[in-house]
Amino acid sequence: MKITPMAIPEVLLITPARHGDERGWFSETFRQSALEEAGFTGGTFVQDNHVRSTTRGILRGLHFQKPPHAQDKLLRCVRGAIFDVAVDIRRGSPTFGRWVGAELSADNAQQLLVPKGFAHAYCTLTDECEVLYKVTGYYAPHAEGALRWNDPAVGVDWTVPAGEITTNARDGEASLLADLDTPFVYEGAA
Repeated sequence: MKITPMAIPEVLLITPARHGDERGWFSETFRQSALEEAGFTGGTFVQDNHVRSTTRGILRGLHFQKPPHAQDKLLRCVRGAIFDVAVDIRRGSPTFGRWVGAELSADNAQQLLVPKGFAHAYCTLTDECEVLYKVTGYYAPHAEGALRWNDPAVGVDWTVPAGEITTNARDGEASLLADLDTPFVYEGAA
């Protein structure tokens, strides 16, 4: 398993090894000790989620949960391809308002670890996408927060033209970064 810090080093890109032969392949997709060795100090993963999107250009996010229900997320795409994004929303962070992203696909098997203090979203790059993700906190609807996916102050390049993106009303009306009442505070390097 190869674990690489992104341009915002708290966000990790994980590439599990695949061991194959004429029958197919085997891959270890999660190992807590490997994350800890890479500097991940988040909590224990307590819930798995599975999402299916039917068409290219579906955008889900930018979401987060407020403390005490904040979540670290570990995502992978098991069918199709997505562009996965994390935006730093920690007040006082040297990377506040900046984003990092990676293409995750069934073919490349890469995963993104998005820690607490980041808004998260992805956009489908293909029809028929399925995403699996682990979280370190249980879903709590009353703790939901969102940052607008197309906030020009953040400037995410979704790789899909804005006119081809489909989102729901909640995500389209989320707060702009300038108006975001973020509960997260930067506490130094992880």
